[in-house]
Amino acid sequence: MAFRNYILVCGGTGCESSRADDIYKNLIAECEAQGVKDEVQIVKTGCFGFCEQGPIVKILPEDSFYVQVKPEDAKELINEHVIKGREVTRLLYNKEKSHKHAQVEEIEFYQKQFRIVLRNCGFIDPENIDEYIAREGYAALEKALYELTPDQIIDEIKTSGLRGRGGAGFPTWMKWNFTKMADAPEKFVVCNADEGDPGAYMDRSTLEGDPHSILEAMTICAKAIGATQGYIYIRAEYPLAIHRLEVAMQQAREYGLLGKDILGSGFDFDIEIRLGAGAFVCGEETALLQSIEGFRGMPQPRPPFPAVKGLWKKPTCINNVETWANIPVIINKGGSWFQKIGTADSHGTKVFALTGKIKNSGLVEVPMGTTLREIVFDVGGGIANGKEFKAVQTGGPSGGVITKENLDTPIDFGGLQKIGSMMGSGGMIVMDEDDCIVDVAKFYLNFTVDESCGKCAPCRIGGRSLLNILEKITKGNGTQKDIDNIKSISLAMQKGSLCALGQTAPNPILSSLKYFPEEYKAHIEDKKCPAGKCKSLISYSINVDKCIGCTACARKCPVGAISGERKQAHIIDQAACIKCGACLVACKFGAVEVH
Repeated sequence: MAFRNYILVCGGTGCESSRADDIYKNLIAECEAQGVKDEVQIVKTGCFGFCEQGPIVKILPEDSFYVQVKPEDAKELINEHVIKGREVTRLLYNKEKSHKHAQVEEIEFYQKQFRIVLRNCGFIDPENIDEYIAREGYAALEKALYELTPDQIIDEIKTSGLRGRGGAGFPTWMKWNFTKMADAPEKFVVCNADEGDPGAYMDRSTLEGDPHSILEAMTICAKAIGATQGYIYIRAEYPLAIHRLEVAMQQAREYGLLGKDILGSGFDFDIEIRLGAGAFVCGEETALLQSIEGFRGMPQPRPPFPAVKGLWKKPTCINNVETWANIPVIINKGGSWFQKIGTADSHGTKVFALTGKIKNSGLVEVPMGTTLREIVFDVGGGIANGKEFKAVQTGGPSGGVITKENLDTPIDFGGLQKIGSMMGSGGMIVMDEDDCIVDVAKFYLNFTVDESCGKCAPCRIGGRSLLNILEKITKGNGTQKDIDNIKSISLAMQKGSLCALGQTAPNPILSSLKYFPEEYKAHIEDKKCPAGKCKSLISYSINVDKCIGCTACARKCPVGAISGERKQAHIIDQAACIKCGACLVACKFGAVEVH
């Protein structure tokens, strides 16, 4: 049945939290009220990626891109766009306010992106298997079952040059081949969906927007390595992703694409979901497998590696969501097609969660080798509020900072390692001039200390010792000896920790020390925080020459530390001041100063 219009409503977690579901329901109700319900198909999709502008509604065939839509806008969209054929200009994305952007390809946010992993997100109803099939879904599985041998499947992955997107960048084909070559009557395939980096939501959004791609990829892998059972390990606080996975799995079974005798090929493979309790350490593959087995998630010594001795001591192939999402495309288009995208040692694309002090936050998928400058200033639109760029933290609590001197570094596995950072799972947090680099390092270290399983002493004791030093420095009690201690403790953690959590925990501190030594010096020697973030090192005062006695600061002070008569200069009681900064925000005359 042909429809006059197709309306796509973002149904990702971010937009859902901004009442996207109410927008969806109101659009349906309005179509019924206007008598056009048989002429319009309304679809709730996954994330469009442009999270800064959500909730997003796209109307086809005009490809009109409506942003920051509210439930009450549904009536106008149906009445004006659908019935009268006129775009609702006030809701169209308009970057510079000089002209409207009706076409998605005209929007700067998307111009340098190339979507492989996110190819279906924002285009299909993730709870409708027919829409996935209409976009070449399960064609790769059919090819793997009937046209390719297990060795040929792995050869395609090898030709593609795909490396694991979970952080380490291990060659995917090699991991598959190790598992295939292991001599065992039972093998397993596991999807690591325990995404826990601060600011990262790439895998969650992929599962919410395109769950069938993961099921298809895991089944292809199972055929290649000889497995009959798979598990998706996902943290319980991702309810929408879990729901859509459950719907997709049920649909796949009904269509004969999962379970017994898949597509009449005689091959059996099924998948179960295992819920994690939100422990960051369970993102490490051996801890994850322990959790699936019902034990406390704690890393295990390697070797043996999971490919040889994994789940229930059986050979297990484990990849993360983003890695799996590439597989159907590689099988469909061929490894040589994928290999041409990216750089010499990093092929394909990478998905980043671009957040922080950036104008256009959201999910970004770009070819490997795209520079940081292109991501931050072309895709991301530059720094918000007219501030100056300071640094970007990549790789989450395991990564490091990238400064303006390295803005033209190609973003790939090798390029980031050379400048002391790492790809990680794909979190990319942008900082501006108002961010304190020491405070940022303390934030990440506090996270890893909290998430450490405590099994090994280098991580358990070393992490806490580093955090104590940083807290000492940010309170104005640091000494030069502390810098030497940071370096020696970091080295011990890198060399002696059992897993990557402890081995990489010092990275944010070491990279910030390397690129911002002057900030540490200011905290230690001058007892000042240049960014004004460390409360113990700052104070507020009122410039009597600028103060007009409006009392705004006094009214906002939560502890009554500001006194003075109306139309008279005010003063701050330093002993009572809690350094919350409310007075600074309240003053419209620049009278409140930070020291």
